[in-house]
Amino acid sequence: MSESPLSILVIDDDENHADVVVASLEKLGADCVIAHSQSDAFVKIQSRYFDVIITDLMLEHQDSGIEILKAVKQVSEETEIIVVTGHNSVKVAVEAMRQGAFNYLQKPLDLQQLRTITERAGESSRLRRINRELTQRLDEKFGFTGVLGNSPEMLAVIERLKRVATTDATVLIQGETGTGKELFAQSIHQNSPRKNKPFVALNCGALSEHILESELFGHIKGAFTDASSDRLGKFEYAHGGTIFLDEVGDMPMPTQIKLLRVLENSEVTRVGSNATIKINVRILSATNRNLEEAIISGTFRQDLYHRLKVVTIRIPPLRDRSMDIPVLLDHFLKQFAKRYGKTIKGITSAARKILFNFDWPGNVRQLRNVAESMIVVDYDGLIDQDDLPEEIGGILTLPHSVEASAADKTGSIDTLRGLRELVGKPLTEIERFFIVETLQSVAGNREEAAQILGIGERTLYRKIKEYEI
Repeated sequence: MSESPLSILVIDDDENHADVVVASLEKLGADCVIAHSQSDAFVKIQSRYFDVIITDLMLEHQDSGIEILKAVKQVSEETEIIVVTGHNSVKVAVEAMRQGAFNYLQKPLDLQQLRTITERAGESSRLRRINRELTQRLDEKFGFTGVLGNSPEMLAVIERLKRVATTDATVLIQGETGTGKELFAQSIHQNSPRKNKPFVALNCGALSEHILESELFGHIKGAFTDASSDRLGKFEYAHGGTIFLDEVGDMPMPTQIKLLRVLENSEVTRVGSNATIKINVRILSATNRNLEEAIISGTFRQDLYHRLKVVTIRIPPLRDRSMDIPVLLDHFLKQFAKRYGKTIKGITSAARKILFNFDWPGNVRQLRNVAESMIVVDYDGLIDQDDLPEEIGGILTLPHSVEASAADKTGSIDTLRGLRELVGKPLTEIERFFIVETLQSVAGNREEAAQILGIGERTLYRKIKEYEI
């Protein structure tokens, strides 16, 4: 068992019976919470995580326990559920097991059996949670989740990545500059059967034709003036693994022809040699160009295009998935705070709002650079507008002594101007306005919004429903 106490929710409309169950479980050192109705249980399930839930099948309705089971599994798949039933509802208990319940107990309860099964359920819950967290860490490391984002657009891309990663299909990754195309390629490789073999990346647009061919296919001694010895190309070096051809749309036409042969025959010929060398390499490629237009203009081969795009993955620009900005921002801030040895307490809602609403023409790369810049220039541990670059809405600030003096003269005027706009409006309208603005500034994070507004999460949730936000 873990050192921290098990978190358990006991759902029973019989108060005496619930107290007996809790008293028995507290002997295990468990942290127990009681709910006496289905509606009360739903509120508690939404408000916190429970390792184990023990619920009576017979509450207000015959199928209450089943409804709770389904609701819990939607919120937290790791939570284990034990159902309590009378002799006349064993069939319902069996159905609950089919729906995902950990076990069921019959009344009257054997308290020792209750504790034993609850301990097992707790161990199962925590193992499942640990496995999920480990999977998330691996996903974040290899780019399937976390850093890449959790927006609907990115979740669809991630699902596609997972499907193609385990195959040997060639993949064409398309996206604007700065969207992280190489990171996606690395993710595919690291989650494939080839992950223990080399991952070799080469930018095809940065090299001349002759140098590019030597880099890709290798050369033999004397093949050209500077060829003083034999040299392995990237394809040979990547044997058994993956090669990533970035900016493949800029590849010269003669090199395209040779690449097509590699795709068709799985063999390369070094520059200056007539001998062919068999290779086993998966090819991933990427471009920010429209290859179909390049085919029409005659700068890219149509047959090569179709060989490269067995599967196409399009990375949406950051402006089309703004929901990912908070996730990416927090990741980069932690990354650079650690690198520069700084402690960051947080980021103000004003700064978050600017970052959230910015268009990000440079995509994730630009956001990463901005995050690094903010960490470098910050001096008080709180990221604010004065830490943002001017080009995305940052403001230059005066020293505190000068700023205080200026505030005495102008601050009250600006404040009054802002307040006058609210004069004459109902308090409910004012409250709704500030809740909406705060939620937008933190990208919909209710926990953070509640902290900023100085109210509890439940209160905020109630007001969101009340104001139909």
